[in-house]
Amino acid sequence: MLGNSDLGARVVVRRRVFADGRSKFTDLLGVLTELTESYLTVATLRGEIRVPLDEIHRAKRVPDVAGLERAAALAMPAPDTAHLGDWLLRAAEGFTGRANSVLPLGDPGMPFSSALAQVEEFYASRGLPPWIDVPLPLMRPVARALETNGWKPLCTVLVRVIEMPALLAATPPGEGVTFYTEPTPEMRSMIKGRRGGFPASAAHVLSAVPLLTYGGYSVSSHVVAMARGTVTNGWLGYTFVETDPAARRRGLAREVMGAVARWGAENGARRAFLQVQDDNTAALALYDSMGFQPHHWYTRYSKP
Repeated sequence: MLGNSDLGARVVVRRRVFADGRSKFTDLLGVLTELTESYLTVATLRGEIRVPLDEIHRAKRVPDVAGLERAAALAMPAPDTAHLGDWLLRAAEGFTGRANSVLPLGDPGMPFSSALAQVEEFYASRGLPPWIDVPLPLMRPVARALETNGWKPLCTVLVRVIEMPALLAATPPGEGVTFYTEPTPEMRSMIKGRRGGFPASAAHVLSAVPLLTYGGYSVSSHVVAMARGTVTNGWLGYTFVETDPAARRRGLAREVMGAVARWGAENGARRAFLQVQDDNTAALALYDSMGFQPHHWYTRYSKP
């Protein structure tokens, strides 16, 4: 059943109504605008519809894949962008896959083959491989069309989400965590570790977000665990959750995530998300233990 945390979200409501001496089911799709002890209200394309709670057979939130992908793009902003219709082309001198790939939400505004040619030209002119991150299952037709045109999947990234009350309940307050407005040299080293270079564009990707923090846990004045937090469109986004190898298995990642969660709640976040590659079993085990739930996934495609 839906709760107050679902207000403002896109929902589907299965309603049991009686007509001609028998019951039947009808579905409503829209935005939940009101919830009381006796009824809820859904804003549909036909207008607002009030439904008594005793008529509801089942109701649930509909994952807003496009909305979350846009919030995630704002959390990792590329300094060099272009648009092809509803597609967003991003480049940041190769720093992170998310800031150097196409986000194909909607229609490119031209024939598919022409759009792919434009994508290849955009990245070739910057000395980068052409990558397209396809949100699934929302943009499955794009994935099929890419495969038809010879593009190959490189990796799959899982998107996990959680409501803020559940996240706060599942994490410690992180009282030993210090907040920074930009990454410290030790944080930069941890961020760089698995990503190779640290070009000039990295500063934009890491810092060009209005609501941003870096939580760091220090031992002997050295940061040994960190998490970057952003708030975009009501979503708390976790990126660069890192722990120094010598400090692992001490619960420090959970500590910094808990501190960042409380920062996010204070800054208006209603839900939290993170993105993790599907073969990162250690990270997935941590996030599952905290209560993060599957939302959707995206597959990165490249032209061989």
